[in-house]
Amino acid sequence: MRKTTRVLLISATLTVLGACTPVVAQRGNMLEDYQLQELQPGVSMKSDVLRVLGSPTTQATFDENTWYYLGQKKEKRGIMDAQVAEERVVVVKFKPDGVLDDFYDAEGDRMDIPYARTKTPTHGNELTFMQQLLGNMGRFNTPKSSPTDIGRD
Repeated sequence: MRKTTRVLLISATLTVLGACTPVVAQRGNMLEDYQLQELQPGVSMKSDVLRVLGSPTTQATFDENTWYYLGQKKEKRGIMDAQVAEERVVVVKFKPDGVLDDFYDAEGDRMDIPYARTKTPTHGNELTFMQQLLGNMGRFNTPKSSPTDIGRD
């Protein structure tokens, strides 16, 4: 009896601890330092940057010679909102002839915009769960009509 209780207690403890393990989600392109070390300003071309870093996440709106590589890792623990664990924004600039001019980490330029949890109003009926459930009764599996019933209303 004690052995069973001990096994159940250990199983419950491991289950609770396993639920606390964060779920990590990566978005974008998290560049590593060794990748950036392969690039040389004044020598590397756009094709070299594409080969080493891959496609940029986005380009500057008014300057096709500025590329951005955005990467972010978020951790979510249990029912809590996901928190940013790691983030990196690398700006890559080219000269007009396509030669790499400069690249650097953009830091401190990030604006944290709060997420609004409001609901967009929509027009229509506001039905409860029971109204929706009972409102559909009788709409499905209607009896099949016979060929003689066609045209009768």
